[in-house]
Amino acid sequence: MTIGEALERLQTSDFRARFHLGPKERAYVEEKGLPVIREHARDFVRTRLAPADIPNDGKQTPMRGHPVFIAQHACACCCRGCLQKWYHIPQGVALTEAQQEGIVNLMMAWIRRDMASRR
Repeated sequence: MTIGEALERLQTSDFRARFHLGPKERAYVEEKGLPVIREHARDFVRTRLAPADIPNDGKQTPMRGHPVFIAQHACACCCRGCLQKWYHIPQGVALTEAQQEGIVNLMMAWIRRDMASRR
């Protein structure tokens, strides 16, 4: 599935479609810039999502406080259970670097789209 297809599919979910960046998160993206936000996304995915065993899986991603956290929920990349349900990525197996980069690319596309839609 392409990023565009994934974003369109996510919009069919009432839960996923309700997520949007708030004024604080938008200001943060504008202040830091997309390259810095991408690095934050890579770090969050690597540390909170990529390991095979996540003791607090399903509770590791806050619902607010950082643009990437909101994007993770909007893109169903917030926990391994959602990754399995939406993208058929099995739980209990560490994410490959390619999978991690794909997740980051999806979230960054969502952030760019949300930033553009709310101008």
